[in-house]
Amino acid sequence: MRKLDASDEEELGELEDKTESLTLRSKRTERARKRQEKKAKKPSREPRDLLALPYELVLEIFSLLRPSDVFNLARVSRTYHGFIAQEERRISRDIMTWRYVCLEKCFRLPVLMQNIDPSIRDYVQSPERQELLIIHKKPYQHVQAPDPAEVCTCLTCLLRWSSLCLIVDFAHWQRNLDVGEPIPMIARGKHPEWNQTLISSSAAIVRKALHSPLWHARLLEAHLDSTTRSIRRHAANKGNKRRRFRMSKEEMESGSDLFLERSGPPSFDFPFHRDNYYMLEAYLPNRGWNADRESWMYVPAEQHDIDLQYIVKWAERRQKAAAEAGA
Repeated sequence: MRKLDASDEEELGELEDKTESLTLRSKRTERARKRQEKKAKKPSREPRDLLALPYELVLEIFSLLRPSDVFNLARVSRTYHGFIAQEERRISRDIMTWRYVCLEKCFRLPVLMQNIDPSIRDYVQSPERQELLIIHKKPYQHVQAPDPAEVCTCLTCLLRWSSLCLIVDFAHWQRNLDVGEPIPMIARGKHPEWNQTLISSSAAIVRKALHSPLWHARLLEAHLDSTTRSIRRHAANKGNKRRRFRMSKEEMESGSDLFLERSGPPSFDFPFHRDNYYMLEAYLPNRGWNADRESWMYVPAEQHDIDLQYIVKWAERRQKAAAEAGA
């Protein structure tokens, strides 16, 4: 081929590359393009964990939950379970401080025997004294008697135990009360297996509350739900003209018991039989209405210590009488 000299290049001018890229069109490239577009539209999957927030903010968020919600969160992962177990006491206290202002003072926990001064445990558990308490330890059909080796049996703690067991049993029969289905009645002196299983289960839940603040809060949540449902049932009964607690729809849905701080009917009588559930509206023991102050007065938490002092004095009198009789 003849080589071009300089004069020929000048005549031809500068060469311009007008080659266009070929558009690739195939099923494979089309699928790849669609996958790329779909991937670009997908939201980012970066982990956004609640526990990654500042510590105090996380605790504040937990304090706004219901106890049942906290239990559900504890089942999400080991991380959540560990965090809740570590901060259980603080979370429970913060929840009860604003949700269960009234119920917390009505349903205090009985004291465990392991937390009582060893020098007076023998007085509390003495057989002579246990015989004196037989009227208070007489088993109800819906409440299991406490174990004297586990729970203090001063009068205050016995009443606290019975009240907590009643919370569980009353909550169990709410569906029957809502739909008007009769609660099974048990003949005197009979102990059917289904009822023994039920009251044992209730006592097991109360024992959990003795060791876990979150379980105690969960019991209060259950009783608030039972109370609001009972008030709503009785309010719907136009023939029932009894005095009752005023409760709006917003108060019922709030998950707080502040409306129970208003004046209302007496609510401390213990339902000694399940037959009492039909007319029970609000069982709130350990408090009474003070007309002068126009507020509810609660049995102080120190009442347990006062009862122990009575037990010690009783034991000392018995010892003194026995010594004088021996002389």
